[in-house]
Amino acid sequence: MNTVLVKIKSDSGILPRYETEGSAGMDLRARIDEAIVLEPGCRVLVPTGIYLELPQGYEAQVRARSGLAVKHGIGLVNGIGTIDSDYRGEIKVPMINWGQEPFAINDGDRIAQMVVARYERVEWATADALSETERGAGGFGHTGTE
Repeated sequence: MNTVLVKIKSDSGILPRYETEGSAGMDLRARIDEAIVLEPGCRVLVPTGIYLELPQGYEAQVRARSGLAVKHGIGLVNGIGTIDSDYRGEIKVPMINWGQEPFAINDGDRIAQMVVARYERVEWATADALSETERGAGGFGHTGTE
């Protein structure tokens, strides 16, 4: 397994960590002075007190926690958020309550997960035509229900 060294600053001294041997994501925790009650249909930007210095060629992806989504309808406004390698500000999580009950967020609660991933930069090669494939331009649902 490959590892990458990432500089981190934490207001609380608590660092994101992998909860199991096979975890791809590390939990991010709320770093707030007082509880936030997220009403149904509402959004809030929740601070984590975490700051990163990612190496160039890496990003951190902030993703919803599946338990919060299934049990309470809590997700991320933008689906998956990207933290770029040149960003040095605090990681904040844009949460939304798609559920039917108010949801309380307390200091230290696990609110999202973060995956650090390598990426490639693209250099475009314009073309008048693209190679043919069996799928071709088949889009959503083109393979049927079998």
